[in-house]
Amino acid sequence: MADFDDVLDAVGPRLRTLRLDLGATLAELAESTGISISTLSRLESGRRRPSLELLLPLARVHQVPLDELVDAPETGDPRVHVKAITKHGATIVPLTRRPGGVRAFKQVLPPGWPAGSTCGTPGPQSHEGYEWMYVLSGTIRLLLGSRDILLSAGEVVEFDTRTPHLMSNPGPHPAEMLCLYGPPGERMHVRSS
Repeated sequence: MADFDDVLDAVGPRLRTLRLDLGATLAELAESTGISISTLSRLESGRRRPSLELLLPLARVHQVPLDELVDAPETGDPRVHVKAITKHGATIVPLTRRPGGVRAFKQVLPPGWPAGSTCGTPGPQSHEGYEWMYVLSGTIRLLLGSRDILLSAGEVVEFDTRTPHLMSNPGPHPAEMLCLYGPPGERMHVRSS
């Protein structure tokens, strides 16, 4: 709790510095924020604890983000620490961590994938959802309903996954793609065995 108190104790002097840098008096700041002069004075001197109701108009007038106004400590590490999944010979790398909603994955299909019946899907499959796929490298063959589509690096497809579909790599090199799946697609492509 000491860290929290230190953050709040530092708000008053920071507010005073911002006001002085702006060249404003307490009366001028009161007029532009709707906060009384006495409340502003007590905030700056540390005799009043800042509240969100007081800080929001002050951040707007000083044109600083709220977290900068209170010098909030940094949040956790924003990097996504990925752990690749190998499924039926393909490598799947989750790129997002947030459960639910749309999730992003990088997929690497080895040359000639799927080989025989090792992929677990002998033919096109369908399921609830929608899929978006961007080919990073190599060639992806997409059987989508009655269509047979060859996709190369830089090409994008999106489709309703209720249409029977099957992806493969007909090329001699690994094929890489970025895929976006909603929960039904994620269960079908990533979690099922």
